[in-house]
Formats: sequence, C-alpha cells, structure tokens
Amino acid sequence: MLGEGIIKGLAETARNFVGSFFGKERLVTVQFPEERRPVDEASRVFPFLIYDGPDAEQGLRCVACQICEKECPPRCIHIEKSKDKKPDFVGKPQFYPAVFDIDVSVCMSCQICVEVCPFDAIRMDTDFELSTEDRFGGLLWSKSRLARPNEYYEEIHPAEAAEVDARRAEELAKAEAKKTGQEPAVAR
Repeated sequence: MLGEGIIKGLAETARNFVGSFFGKERLVTVQFPEERRPVDEASRVFPFLIYDGPDAEQGLRCVACQICEKECPPRCIHIEKSKDKKPDFVGKPQFYPAVFDIDVSVCMSCQICVEVCPFDAIRMDTDFELSTEDRFGGLLWSKSRLARPNEYYEEIHPAEAAEVDARRAEELAKAEAKKTGQEPAVAR
C-alpha cells in the first residue's frame, strides 16, 4: 500500500506523544541544567593525567616518554622531560614531565594518547561543561590543571580503573618479590 510507512511513523509518533503524558520513562527531553542525564562511562571529552597518593607532583604516573606527544594527530600535547629522576610506584628511577601542556582548542578527543600510553598515566575525562567567562584563557591546560587523583579515575571509569589497578598491583607485587628474592604469589 502506498504511504504505509508514513502511517506507521505517524502512529509511533502519536503513541510516544500520548505516552509521555503518563509515563516519565517515555520522555526523552530533560530540563537542562536542572535535570541531568547520567554520563556514560565510555564517553570521552579531553585527556587528564592520573596521579597516585596525596601529592600530584610526586605521584604523577607520567614518565615523560613522549609517546603521546609523538602520536597525537593534531599535535596538541607538549612535554618537556625533566633533567633529574624520581622513583616510580615500584621504586625504579624515572624521568617525569617538567612541563606537560595540552591545547584543548586543538584537541580532537580521539583518545590515541590514551591508547599508546604504556604507563596508564593519561585517560579521557567525562566532564563536558568547560565554558568560562575568559575568552582567550583556559585553552592551554598545564600539568597542574590536568592532574587528577586515581580516586577520580575510579569514580568516572570504575570498570576500566579496577582492571588498571589490579594490573599495577600485580606489577608491584612482582617488583617486591624480586627485591626480596621470593617467588611472586599468583592470584587465581
């Protein structure tokens, strides 16, 4: 029959329109900013750096390997490696970023920096409300603006963070066992 698809579409629209008056689950519109939809765990906005412990400078996971800087398609990441070293989470001396900047006006949120990071130091945030009153400032994020604690990462990406924390705990146990000369305990 000619026009059968149009009639089915109009019937579905009418059913949703009438149903929205009786059931809140039928509503697809939220009254933003009073109401907010929960942010999906897989959403990504801009990168942030993860640090362990209470101090962002001491616990930063980034070792300034500059892989993310080299792999970034729009070249929005700028890293300057430190001259000295600090111990990482297993006690091995590592370089750290003296400067770590991301130009968010250029970042295309592709997540390549997250994929190539071998130290689980950079992840994607879910915070999308980034507007400011400053017209030109706020677009170049420095290390202090990018650093977030591991607890924040566990809050916004719980499944992914649990996997990363388990892997890092296993690496730490292996390093401790190597120091003491014992065989590492394997979780089964």
